[in-house]
Amino acid sequence: MRLFAPLICLSTFALPLAAHAGEDAPSPVAIAQADGLAPPPSGLVPLPDPIPRPSYEDPENPLARPGGAPGGAMQTAEPVIGGDNDALPEAVRRTRAMIMEAARNADFEALRPLIDAGATQLSFGDIDGDPIDFIRTLSGDPEGFEILAILLEVLEARYAVFDPGTPREYYVWPYFTATSLETLTPVQRVELFKLVTSGDYEDMRTFGAYIFYRAGITADGRWIFFVAGD
Repeated sequence: MRLFAPLICLSTFALPLAAHAGEDAPSPVAIAQADGLAPPPSGLVPLPDPIPRPSYEDPENPLARPGGAPGGAMQTAEPVIGGDNDALPEAVRRTRAMIMEAARNADFEALRPLIDAGATQLSFGDIDGDPIDFIRTLSGDPEGFEILAILLEVLEARYAVFDPGTPREYYVWPYFTATSLETLTPVQRVELFKLVTSGDYEDMRTFGAYIFYRAGITADGRWIFFVAGD
């Protein structure tokens, strides 16, 4: 788990709290609101802001939810939870392994040939400039190493298969993108807490979906997204 967010919060509120020593000190949230600041995050891993849902009617959008629009305009097979990563198709295993090796070695340039500027989605909005530079900006640290750790952790999780058995079949890590957070088993919650905190989990239950980072690879080995939000 990454600890940069709490450290930032402590430095933000240390001086105001010290000024109230010896009397009933207001809470950090009250001080933040009085100063016009946002209150500190609820968990160790900050969740991204919710992002507008992708269009269900866009057949070219790999993030469109299976099932499609009402009336069956895009009916597809339901997603399934995958098993061992060794059971992945060879092309998927190869791309996953290369992404993980680059992340493990803190080698941003090794990611570059895996990113297709026309197909690899790194944001639900437009990206200006170099995609590697953009990936660095997603990180909590200036060098960008935290986002590589998140990418590695995501791909170490179990996966889900979307549109299985169809020409659009693709694989998504972690599998929580295809499950209900209300029905997770104790074992599944432990797996989820390797990626987010319990506070983040409660926030996502309130929101109604897993909204932390996820990565997708097509059956023929193309890296199609690494995004957060919903």
